[in-house]
Amino acid sequence: MVTLEDVKKSQVLKQYMLSGNEYIGNIGAIEHNMKHAEWTAELCRDILLQVGATEREAELGAIAGYLHDAGNLVNRYGHGLSGAMIAFYVLLDLGMDYEEIATIMGAIGNHEEKAKGSSVNRVAAALILADKSDVHRSRVRKRDKSLFTARDRVNYAVTRSTIKVDKENRRILLLMRIDTRVCSVIEYFEIFLTKMLMCRRAAAYLGYAFALIINDHQLL
Repeated sequence: MVTLEDVKKSQVLKQYMLSGNEYIGNIGAIEHNMKHAEWTAELCRDILLQVGATEREAELGAIAGYLHDAGNLVNRYGHGLSGAMIAFYVLLDLGMDYEEIATIMGAIGNHEEKAKGSSVNRVAAALILADKSDVHRSRVRKRDKSLFTARDRVNYAVTRSTIKVDKENRRILLLMRIDTRVCSVIEYFEIFLTKMLMCRRAAAYLGYAFALIINDHQLL
Protein backbone atom coordinates (compact mmCIF):
# COMPACT_ATOMS: atom_id res chain seq x y z
CA MET A 1 0.00 0.00 0.00
CA VAL A 2 1.21 3.49 -0.86
CA THR A 3 2.31 5.51 2.18
CA LEU A 4 3.13 9.14 2.86
CA GLU A 5 6.82 8.26 2.77
CA ASP A 6 6.37 6.85 -0.74
CA VAL A 7 4.69 10.09 -1.85
CA LYS A 8 7.47 12.20 -0.35
CA LYS A 9 10.02 10.38 -2.53
CA SER A 10 8.42 11.72 -5.72
CA GLN A 11 10.85 14.30 -7.11
CA VAL A 12 8.29 15.47 -9.66
CA LEU A 13 5.77 16.20 -6.94
CA LYS A 14 8.37 17.93 -4.78
CA GLN A 15 9.24 20.25 -7.67
CA TYR A 16 5.56 20.99 -8.30
CA MET A 17 5.06 21.95 -4.66
CA LEU A 18 8.19 24.09 -4.47
CA SER A 19 7.35 25.88 -7.71
CA GLY A 20 3.73 26.42 -6.67
CA ASN A 21 4.78 28.06 -3.42
CA GLU A 22 7.25 30.26 -5.31
CA TYR A 23 4.61 31.30 -7.85
CA ILE A 24 1.99 32.35 -5.30
CA GLY A 25 4.71 34.17 -3.37
CA ASN A 26 5.12 36.36 -6.44
CA ILE A 27 1.53 37.55 -5.99
CA GLY A 28 1.99 38.19 -2.27
CA ALA A 29 0.35 35.08 -0.81
CA ILE A 30 1.48 33.66 2.53
CA GLU A 31 3.79 30.64 2.71
CA HIS A 32 2.41 27.32 1.47
CA ASN A 33 5.77 25.59 1.77
CA MET A 34 6.91 22.08 2.64
CA LYS A 35 6.66 22.88 6.33
CA HIS A 36 2.94 23.67 5.91
CA ALA A 37 2.46 20.49 3.87
CA GLU A 38 4.14 18.29 6.47
CA TRP A 39 2.41 20.02 9.40
CA THR A 40 -1.00 19.60 7.73
CA ALA A 41 -0.24 15.96 6.93
CA GLU A 42 0.62 15.00 10.49
CA LEU A 43 -2.23 16.97 12.04
CA CYS A 44 -4.70 15.42 9.61
CA ARG A 45 -3.42 11.98 10.57
CA ASP A 46 -3.66 12.77 14.28
CA ILE A 47 -7.23 14.13 14.04
CA LEU A 48 -8.40 11.00 12.25
CA LEU A 49 -6.77 8.67 14.75
CA GLN A 50 -8.27 10.66 17.64
CA VAL A 51 -11.79 10.33 16.24
CA GLY A 52 -11.47 6.57 15.77
CA ALA A 53 -10.28 6.14 12.19
CA THR A 54 -8.22 3.13 11.16
CA GLU A 55 -4.47 3.46 10.68
CA ARG A 56 -4.98 3.20 6.91
CA GLU A 57 -7.62 5.95 6.77
CA ALA A 58 -5.32 8.12 8.86
CA GLU A 59 -2.50 7.42 6.39
CA LEU A 60 -4.76 8.56 3.54
CA GLY A 61 -5.43 11.70 5.56
CA ALA A 62 -1.72 12.32 5.91
CA ILE A 63 -1.23 11.92 2.16
CA ALA A 64 -4.11 14.29 1.41
CA GLY A 65 -2.70 16.80 3.88
CA TYR A 66 0.71 16.65 2.27
CA LEU A 67 -0.66 17.05 -1.28
CA HIS A 68 -3.49 19.52 -0.65
CA ASP A 69 -1.73 22.65 -1.95
CA ALA A 70 0.02 21.09 -4.97
CA GLY A 71 -2.46 22.89 -7.22
CA ASN A 72 -0.83 26.24 -6.45
CA LEU A 73 1.47 25.27 -9.32
CA VAL A 74 -1.43 26.01 -11.70
CA ASN A 75 -3.15 28.92 -9.94
CA ARG A 76 -3.88 30.05 -6.41
CA TYR A 77 -7.57 30.29 -7.20
CA GLY A 78 -9.17 26.90 -7.70
CA HIS A 79 -6.00 25.17 -6.49
CA GLY A 80 -8.04 22.47 -4.76
CA LEU A 81 -9.42 21.21 -8.06
CA SER A 82 -6.12 21.33 -9.95
CA GLY A 83 -4.39 19.83 -6.91
CA ALA A 84 -6.79 16.89 -6.95
CA MET A 85 -5.86 16.18 -10.56
CA ILE A 86 -2.12 16.45 -9.81
CA ALA A 87 -2.64 14.02 -6.94
CA PHE A 88 -4.51 11.64 -9.26
CA TYR A 89 -1.58 11.27 -11.65
CA VAL A 90 1.07 11.07 -8.93
CA LEU A 91 -0.83 8.44 -6.93
CA LEU A 92 -1.79 6.47 -10.04
CA ASP A 93 1.88 6.29 -11.04
CA LEU A 94 2.67 4.99 -7.55
CA GLY A 95 0.13 2.19 -7.98
CA MET A 96 -2.35 3.29 -5.32
CA ASP A 97 -5.73 1.59 -5.09
CA TYR A 98 -8.38 3.47 -7.11
CA GLU A 99 -10.80 3.81 -4.22
CA GLU A 100 -8.08 5.31 -2.04
CA ILE A 101 -7.16 7.76 -4.81
CA ALA A 102 -10.81 8.77 -5.02
CA THR A 103 -10.90 9.46 -1.26
CA ILE A 104 -7.82 11.67 -1.45
CA MET A 105 -9.00 13.51 -4.57
CA GLY A 106 -12.34 14.27 -2.94
CA ALA A 107 -10.59 15.64 0.15
CA ILE A 108 -8.15 17.86 -1.77
CA GLY A 109 -10.84 19.11 -4.13
CA ASN A 110 -13.02 20.19 -1.20
CA HIS A 111 -10.60 21.96 1.13
CA GLU A 112 -11.04 25.50 -0.29
CA GLU A 113 -13.64 27.82 1.22
CA LYS A 114 -13.79 30.00 -1.92
CA ALA A 115 -14.60 26.92 -3.99
CA LYS A 116 -17.39 26.07 -1.51
CA GLY A 117 -15.62 22.94 -0.36
CA SER A 118 -17.30 20.59 2.08
CA SER A 119 -16.68 17.42 4.05
CA VAL A 120 -17.42 14.81 1.40
CA ASN A 121 -15.63 12.14 3.45
CA ARG A 122 -13.82 11.83 6.78
CA VAL A 123 -10.44 12.55 5.24
CA ALA A 124 -11.86 15.78 3.78
CA ALA A 125 -13.24 16.80 7.18
CA ALA A 126 -9.90 16.21 8.89
CA LEU A 127 -8.04 18.05 6.12
CA ILE A 128 -10.27 21.12 6.48
CA LEU A 129 -9.64 21.23 10.22
CA ALA A 130 -5.89 20.71 9.88
CA ASP A 131 -5.37 23.20 7.06
CA LYS A 132 -7.54 26.01 8.46
CA SER A 133 -5.88 25.79 11.86
CA ASP A 134 -2.41 26.57 10.48
CA VAL A 135 -2.57 30.32 11.05
CA HIS A 136 0.68 31.79 12.32
CA ARG A 137 2.99 34.75 11.85
CA SER A 138 5.72 32.45 10.52
CA ARG A 139 3.69 32.02 7.32
CA VAL A 140 3.81 35.73 6.44
CA ARG A 141 6.50 36.37 3.83
CA LYS A 142 6.57 40.16 3.90
CA ARG A 143 8.94 41.85 6.30
CA ASP A 144 7.68 45.40 5.72
CA LYS A 145 4.52 45.65 7.81
CA SER A 146 3.36 48.68 5.84
CA LEU A 147 2.80 46.30 2.90
CA PHE A 148 0.63 43.86 4.88
CA THR A 149 -2.78 42.96 3.51
CA ALA A 150 -5.57 42.25 5.98
CA ARG A 151 -4.81 38.53 5.65
CA ASP A 152 -1.11 39.13 6.32
CA ARG A 153 -1.94 41.14 9.42
CA VAL A 154 -4.25 38.50 10.85
CA ASN A 155 -1.73 35.71 10.24
CA TYR A 156 1.05 37.81 11.74
CA ALA A 157 -1.04 38.48 14.85
CA VAL A 158 -1.37 34.76 15.65
CA THR A 159 1.48 33.58 17.87
CA ARG A 160 0.03 30.14 18.70
CA SER A 161 -2.52 27.88 17.06
CA THR A 162 -3.32 24.27 17.86
CA ILE A 163 -6.11 21.72 17.47
CA LYS A 164 -7.21 19.59 20.40
CA VAL A 165 -9.67 16.69 20.19
CA ASP A 166 -11.66 16.43 23.43
CA LYS A 167 -12.99 12.88 23.11
CA GLU A 168 -14.73 12.89 26.47
CA ASN A 169 -16.94 15.87 25.57
CA ARG A 170 -16.88 15.18 21.82
CA ARG A 171 -15.49 18.59 20.94
CA ILE A 172 -12.75 19.69 18.57
CA LEU A 173 -11.08 22.81 19.92
CA LEU A 174 -9.09 25.34 17.93
CA LEU A 175 -6.97 27.16 20.50
CA MET A 176 -5.35 30.40 19.41
CA ARG A 177 -3.29 33.18 20.90
CA ILE A 178 -3.62 36.53 19.10
CA ASP A 179 -1.50 39.62 19.67
CA THR A 180 -4.27 42.23 19.76
CA ARG A 181 -1.69 44.98 19.23
CA VAL A 182 -1.42 43.69 15.66
CA CYS A 183 -5.09 43.02 14.95
CA SER A 184 -8.31 42.72 16.90
CA VAL A 185 -10.32 39.56 17.36
CA ILE A 186 -13.06 41.15 15.22
CA GLU A 187 -10.57 41.54 12.36
CA TYR A 188 -9.79 37.83 12.65
CA PHE A 189 -13.46 37.02 12.15
CA GLU A 190 -13.75 39.43 9.22
CA ILE A 191 -11.04 37.52 7.38
CA PHE A 192 -11.54 33.95 8.61
CA LEU A 193 -15.25 33.59 9.38
CA THR A 194 -15.84 31.36 6.34
CA LYS A 195 -12.90 29.15 7.37
CA MET A 196 -14.27 28.78 10.89
CA LEU A 197 -17.73 27.85 9.59
CA MET A 198 -16.08 25.20 7.40
CA CYS A 199 -14.33 23.88 10.50
CA ARG A 200 -17.59 23.71 12.41
CA ARG A 201 -19.23 21.72 9.62
CA ALA A 202 -16.17 19.47 9.35
CA ALA A 203 -16.22 18.71 13.06
CA ALA A 204 -19.94 17.96 12.85
CA TYR A 205 -19.29 15.50 10.00
CA LEU A 206 -16.92 13.67 12.34
CA GLY A 207 -19.57 13.65 15.06
CA TYR A 208 -18.02 16.43 17.17
CA ALA A 209 -18.88 19.99 18.13
CA PHE A 210 -16.40 22.72 17.19
CA ALA A 211 -15.12 25.44 19.50
CA LEU A 212 -12.87 28.39 18.66
CA ILE A 213 -11.01 29.68 21.70
CA ILE A 214 -8.98 32.87 21.27
CA ASN A 215 -6.92 34.25 24.18
CA ASP A 216 -8.74 31.86 26.55
CA HIS A 217 -12.21 33.07 25.48
CA GLN A 218 -14.60 30.83 23.55
CA LEU A 219 -15.94 32.74 20.55
CA LEU A 220 -17.62 30.03 18.48
